[in-house]
Amino acid sequence: MNTQSNPDRVGEIQQITGLRPTHFADLIRVAQIIYDPTGGIARRAITVHWLDFGIPETVAENLRSLGKTYQYESPHVDLDLIWDALTPESRSWFIAHRSILWEIEESFPALDED
Repeated sequence: MNTQSNPDRVGEIQQITGLRPTHFADLIRVAQIIYDPTGGIARRAITVHWLDFGIPETVAENLRSLGKTYQYESPHVDLDLIWDALTPESRSWFIAHRSILWEIEESFPALDED
């Protein structure tokens, strides 16, 4: 996977999808939650049915992988790197659900983003 952001590609992704950097930050936060819904709280187990949040299992698996990769990162990851890590199904889901990502995030304990 490429670890260098491409500013031209970032602009192209934003223009084609209508997604802004804040949408990608929200997606990273949701991916981090899907990877660890406990927010890092030891001895706490949570079983989450992601479909209850409108997230199909295949999308949840892709986002879980993304959350693992960026588990300890700021949610402000270069958006072209995030886009490349998403499956076509996850990309479609993300575009369609970008305005509710914050609602999913608010349903779980706050993560330490420092």
